[in-house]
Amino acid sequence: MTATREPAGPAAFARVLTFQRLKWTSFAHSVVYTALLVCAFALHKPQPETFVLGLSHGLLWIGMSLACILATRLRIIPLRVAVAVAVLGGIGPFFGSAEFARESRRRGAPAPPANGAATQD
Repeated sequence: MTATREPAGPAAFARVLTFQRLKWTSFAHSVVYTALLVCAFALHKPQPETFVLGLSHGLLWIGMSLACILATRLRIIPLRVAVAVAVLGGIGPFFGSAEFARESRRRGAPAPPANGAATQD
């Protein structure tokens, strides 16, 4: 009996690329980058650590950029978050992490009243 495989398409990627996974990967990337900065500047460039952390940062940035571009096309994240990761992430991944945190707060905020009336305290 042969197993039928589901074709890899947008639905398959949408199951893997979730907002929460991208957010936590972005935070982990910020931690790696912080460790790289500490090793490179505070510890005066200890070689194996800076190489490993630098390579990790570079690969994470490339992977996160591609994942966020695809996630934007699949409407998982807004364009603003993808730009923060892919463009500003070249300067530092903290921009992407900050945008993920901001988007999390926005998604968790209650919706404004439909009629536009102010809520009472």
